[in-house]
Amino acid sequence: MRILFISDIFGKPGREALLARLPQLVDDRGADFVVANGENTASGAGITSKIAEKLLGGGVDVITTGNHIWRQREVFPFLDRSERIVRPANYLPDNPGRGWTVIEKNGASLAVINLSGNLYIGAPRGAFQTIDPVLAELPAGVRHVLLDFHAEATSEKVAMGQYLDGRVTAVIGTHTHVQTADEKILPKGTAYITDAGMTGPRNSVIGVDKRIILQRFITEMPIKFEVAQDDVWIEGVLISAGDDGRARAIERLQIEAG
Repeated sequence: MRILFISDIFGKPGREALLARLPQLVDDRGADFVVANGENTASGAGITSKIAEKLLGGGVDVITTGNHIWRQREVFPFLDRSERIVRPANYLPDNPGRGWTVIEKNGASLAVINLSGNLYIGAPRGAFQTIDPVLAELPAGVRHVLLDFHAEATSEKVAMGQYLDGRVTAVIGTHTHVQTADEKILPKGTAYITDAGMTGPRNSVIGVDKRIILQRFITEMPIKFEVAQDDVWIEGVLISAGDDGRARAIERLQIEAG
């Protein structure tokens, strides 16, 4: 199995670049499943049902999210309705949506789990205390499991990778929008990267117009954020795994949208 993970799609520039390039990218990389983090797709803050439907209709199999999932209230019913979008599993059980899903395609199954970190972004329940019950809930026979761990602290993400080594196919860190160079296969067969990066405008401060961010740092005054537009790249990882669910390879992707 080959799983293409697209990291942190930021605003209109990021989602348009992905939708334009995704069919060719899937063909070129031989991807069986496409998972994309979409929590910044709506002007950099949250996701709407319309955007989600466009991504799902454009070749994304599952959308993961993160700490901005509640920014667009319009999407709440969609989170309950669709099994192809997940929010962090360590949010409260009665919150809209689900924390994991299983999708089937061409006779293969993939479980996708979303978790939020606790350090600095304060998910209401512990990530480490949540993941074991979630894994126990997965249907018997599902061997390929991908976790999008949306977290701020490097230490927390590294620790989660070590904790789940050999029990999931991949632990993919998201949230910081800066791709790390530590992709690896852990000793027991789990693919890991601390952060898979950002799909959006690089000529920015993690997606936001750099002039606005500089003004905020210099003046220490609040200012409305705006999505940057220039130098758009697609970032993420490609994971190859065997029939046993163990990862064989992980490749970082950095593709200029052009």
